[in-house]
Amino acid sequence: MIRKASIMYVNKDSYQEYKRRHDEIWPEMVTELKAHGAHNYSIFLDRDTGILFAYLEIENEEKWAQMSQTTICQKWWAYMEPLMKTNPDNSPVTVDLKEVFFLA
Repeated sequence: MIRKASIMYVNKDSYQEYKRRHDEIWPEMVTELKAHGAHNYSIFLDRDTGILFAYLEIENEEKWAQMSQTTICQKWWAYMEPLMKTNPDNSPVTVDLKEVFFLA
């Protein structure tokens, strides 16, 4: 498995709605994430800053890169856009993090 981490940004007045939408994640979104090799996907919130820390494990980079092109992912991004800092295509603004330590 490949471990990936990134940060995103949720609007400070949208914490509860962001969590609610993820608590009620669409089954078809879950299916597509798994079909594109996602495992152990977690998102953590720093309530003081609105920074989200996302962690997931993927099977391979090429398969994972295709996730953003799916209809359900595009629909999810549009659904989440009012709550987050986003790019013009509605994708969340993300900063990929480089792993500097791992203890198995």
